[in-house]
Amino acid sequence: MTNDNIIKIIKERKDILKINQEQLAELSEVGIATLKRFESGKGNITISNLQKIADVLGLEVRIELKK
Repeated sequence: MTNDNIIKIIKERKDILKINQEQLAELSEVGIATLKRFESGKGNITISNLQKIADVLGLEVRIELKK
């Protein structure tokens, strides 16, 4: 899965839950600048921060071996 796919899923889930970037940053304890850079495609995010965001959005982060 690419960053673009992950960003799309995050944005769609935020829309469903009716929360904005600032609220997501606060709830997930991820810096707003980090979240904005990632969502704009200009930065990377750590797995730790991605997990925090996923937890708030009710999503699951999984890492699987390639087949």
